[in-house]
Formats: sequence, C-alpha cells, structure tokens
Amino acid sequence: MFILSNLLIASAHVLDIVLSVLYWLILIRALISWVSPDPYNPIVQFLNKTTEPMLYPIRKILPVGLRFGIDISPIIAFFIIIFLKSFLVRMLTDISIRLRLGG
Repeated sequence: MFILSNLLIASAHVLDIVLSVLYWLILIRALISWVSPDPYNPIVQFLNKTTEPMLYPIRKILPVGLRFGIDISPIIAFFIIIFLKSFLVRMLTDISIRLRLGG
C-alpha cells in the first residue's frame, strides 16, 4: 500500500503547487487590471489565457444583481482555491497517511 500512499501524497503536493500558482496568477491579473494594461503585452495575454478558463464560468454564474461594476470573480475564485487547498489537498494527505499506517 506504500505505492498508493506515495502516489496520493505526490498528487497532493502537485495539486497544492498548481493551486498556489493559480492563486498568484489571478492575484497578479486583478492587480494589473487596475492600471489599464496593454492587451497586446505578452505578459497580459499570458495572464488572461491562464486565468480566464476559471474566471469566465464564475462570471457567467453570478446573478446580475451581484455585478456592481467591478469584477468580483477573482474573489470568488480565491475562496474556491482556498477551499480546495484546505479540503482536497489535506484529504489526499490524510488518506495517504492512513494507508501508510495500515488502517
């Protein structure tokens, strides 16, 4: 069972890193949006391409009443990422520890 345990712990670490990187990319995109960036800048294009697949569905789900003229989808995305890091990553780690201990 140690192989499955190691696989789960490695998956938990990779997921934790991916979620952390996504968190920082969304934060940087939100901060850059305050200064009206050049849409043809390669860094801005990279940020948009990497974060839009997560932010667009959140914007689509938000009711019209919650759109105050500012985009709150990054805040909701932060809550989702924090939840996934504290629940899913911790759950994978705990399962791997229980498998390693044999019970």
